Amino acid sequence: MNGSGDRVILGGPVAIIGAERHPHAARRLREEWPGIEWFAANAGAHPDHVPTITLAGNERLPEGAFRLTVTGGAGAPSVTVEGGPFSGVIYGAEELIDRASRSTDGPSLPVGTTEQAPGLPYRTFWNWDHSTNWDIEQIGVQEIGVTNPYAKPEDGFLRDFKRCVDWMSRHRLAALVIFGLFRRSHGGIEAAQELCTYATERGVRILPGVAIGAYGGVVWELDHPYNLATWLRKHPELAAKMERPVGFQIQDLGFPLYFPNGDYTVSGCPSKRANQEWMAEGIQWLAETLDIGGINIESGDYGVCGCDECNARRAAREDSARRKGYAESWSHADMADFYPRLFDAATSRRKDLWLYSELQWDNMLDTEAHAPLRELPKGGIYQHTLNRTYWNKVRRELTPEIVESLPTRTNVFRAQFACQWNGDDRTERYRFNAHDFAELCWTAGETGIQGLTVWGEASPYIPTVEFSYLAFSRFGWDPSLSWDRFVADEIAPRLGGASAADRYLGIVRAIDGPRPLDEAVIRAMTGDALDGSGHPDGDISRRWLWLAERLARVAYNQRSMPTA
Repeated sequence: MNGSGDRVILGGPVAIIGAERHPHAARRLREEWPGIEWFAANAGAHPDHVPTITLAGNERLPEGAFRLTVTGGAGAPSVTVEGGPFSGVIYGAEELIDRASRSTDGPSLPVGTTEQAPGLPYRTFWNWDHSTNWDIEQIGVQEIGVTNPYAKPEDGFLRDFKRCVDWMSRHRLAALVIFGLFRRSHGGIEAAQELCTYATERGVRILPGVAIGAYGGVVWELDHPYNLATWLRKHPELAAKMERPVGFQIQDLGFPLYFPNGDYTVSGCPSKRANQEWMAEGIQWLAETLDIGGINIESGDYGVCGCDECNARRAAREDSARRKGYAESWSHADMADFYPRLFDAATSRRKDLWLYSELQWDNMLDTEAHAPLRELPKGGIYQHTLNRTYWNKVRRELTPEIVESLPTRTNVFRAQFACQWNGDDRTERYRFNAHDFAELCWTAGETGIQGLTVWGEASPYIPTVEFSYLAFSRFGWDPSLSWDRFVADEIAPRLGGASAADRYLGIVRAIDGPRPLDEAVIRAMTGDALDGSGHPDGDISRRWLWLAERLARVAYNQRSMPTA
């Protein structure tokens, strides 16, 4: 059915071409427009009077980019969704859905062509399995930790992570790093493969997190040949001789961290050739076994081996004094010696993987720290992790010239703040972090940094988390976006309008600010939140009700505070 003017209407039977190659894009169109009589067709094998939607990959477009073409005229409407590798067709289908307006006869689409491509190609969530809580009704919820057992039911892993993948797919987030991907307690290799297949179909790359001789090796927690504890029990002579007790501290975290001894914290000596070969074989196994989109490789950050061989190997390229106290808990020389072998192992099996490498914390502006890194593989994606204090320095001082001078070609930020790992004893996990994510993306876009990684463990059921993730999505896609435009496009409609958004954000900023809050102020803000909860839209009402509950919790906690 044709529309009029500069729009067309899709109604009645509609042929969808390319659904077998792009099943999730086709699924999303069917979900959003159930009134259409969809049928699969091949190009040219459908009646001339029937509208068509063609889903087609285009290798000439960058990954995630898309082109939408909508035509009307005398014939039947025609829509073409072309997309770059992996995710472009899915993003294009979501954009088509967003552009449609409702009519009594079916979705109404604007005629014309639009093209979009991601401003930051590498937009990634970074999650532990045990503290990812997207199914908000589960038992066993955890919010922090690196050596935690998994406390949820076995099927909880897929219930959490499939929800996360769905949200990422709809909001153009490209990759999901998972530490703790393999555990017997949440389904082992079979569950990991199910998640990888699910995510790949939806245009989200799963990147298992592994570390050089640490973090359980390639397989975090299974009795498996590529689990580090299993390997070292068989070969105890290959264990590391740690320079100091296992662990690290974070200056920007308001309380100390503790690391219990056990399988989670054993380490292998990186100088031992057998460990190097074992790790490379594990990476090859990983690339062959799972439908992964990449691998996130670290050096381990809770200490280094201090054996004579390691000390001699590092001595020419790195000042060991950097590791005194808890200033650094890793070795860049270990990365330089080990990463190339693991890159070769991965690319020998798969050429299309995103191979992230963590360059550890708070040293992006430190040329001395970079000295050992000049031989790292050029095809890698290198993450510079930033705690809040160091981010403030980077934001002030980073320039395009500094980025150009880095020894690594493809560089991304990873925020270790705006999450549970920075701040006082109140978690930043549920804080309103949207402006932080906007500033990270703005700085990346201005200086030539090509991506951003943030924690994505908390559910967007919580409105402050939802708005923060939306900021990551929108500013990561378009780093030139203004803050006012973001608020107008994304936050205001979810709260009942511009003035409602101003009131809501004012309240959440007060909650995030210094404590205690005056009780009269809390009462006034609670009244405002309860007024907002009367909105007839159920989701808008829910966001205001959450705010009222949050204020009630603050008030209760202040009143029940123990006396000295």
